[in-house]
Amino acid sequence: MDLGDPGTSRCNPLLQLAAFGQSLWLDYIERGFVRGGQLVRLIVQDNVSGVTSNPAIFHQAITEHGTYDAAIEQLARAGLAAHEIQEALVIDDVRETADVLANVYERTRGRDGFVSLEVSPHFARDTEGTYWEAKRLWTLVRRDNLMIKVPGTKEGIGAIRSLIADGINVNVTLLFSVERYAAVADAYIAGLEDRIARQQPIERVASVASFFLSRIDTLIDRQLASLDELQLLTMRGEFAIAYARAAYLHFVFTTAGSRWRELALHGARTQRLLWASTGTKNPAYSDVKYVDALVGPDTVTTLPLETLCAYRDHGAPARRLGGRQPDLDAMLHRLARAGIDWEPLAAQLEEEGIRKFVEPHEATLAALRARLATRST
Repeated sequence: MDLGDPGTSRCNPLLQLAAFGQSLWLDYIERGFVRGGQLVRLIVQDNVSGVTSNPAIFHQAITEHGTYDAAIEQLARAGLAAHEIQEALVIDDVRETADVLANVYERTRGRDGFVSLEVSPHFARDTEGTYWEAKRLWTLVRRDNLMIKVPGTKEGIGAIRSLIADGINVNVTLLFSVERYAAVADAYIAGLEDRIARQQPIERVASVASFFLSRIDTLIDRQLASLDELQLLTMRGEFAIAYARAAYLHFVFTTAGSRWRELALHGARTQRLLWASTGTKNPAYSDVKYVDALVGPDTVTTLPLETLCAYRDHGAPARRLGGRQPDLDAMLHRLARAGIDWEPLAAQLEEEGIRKFVEPHEATLAALRARLATRST
């Protein structure tokens, strides 16, 4: 896989993100990529300091790369069923990636160096199921620099609080609204407070809240195009960034509050906002649009390989978070006057997000079952 020309450290925009307090994580995992040294290369040349995964990424890795063939055959000979093979492959990949990132985790004292593993998307509407599945995966992987990905659904909020209270690192995923992010931030704080009440340490408990970007603009742009009103069309490609900046302001206010100050005295780590879905869907927009627009302290940007290489080539990092931000309320008001209600659209995106993880999860299982069936004939 071509990772592009690293150029020189002085002119690599990816390296400059750290100067603004932003961490860079890679939204990609595949065992040939990890074992072949490409991940190490990105850590060294681009300051990649974390890795995220999801069922779609694992589906592509397992079904499209021959690097899994020998392991699948070995597991099949051992008599494992398709779902057991799928989990074994994923757990091995996550462990190996965590081990590659271990030095980053130690060097940053637990701020970075994480690899994220998602609970089964089938538990997205099940609080208890999410909690116990997350606990099970945490026990299976056995790595301090693991983050369990938990959907930020209403049902996920209680699981997030309980997992944080248990000292399990959580990457809250599928966030599409400031209101839901506020509930997630409160669950994180409450989980840390629960942990202190148990007289347990909180210094190494970590969490990020993953706010999805391009999916928001794709949906809103479609709504705006259907209206064909010139004044509203100027909002195309702007709503997701305005919404993310509003979420960041909530983060700033939360960490300035008395509850957080008390936790900070106990060594608590902030739950950083993570910018997800940063690959631009609309070819009319810059391919680094969602990276450049959201550079700022106490954040993480997570990039697929294509976007990472594009940003290395022509990114222009500068602090763009904090201070005066776009008036989100005015945007929402303009949308509402045009008959576009954001709240049900956010709920739609959440449902679509769950489905987009369920489908590849099931497709991977189907591919493995087909392979086992062929093998037995």
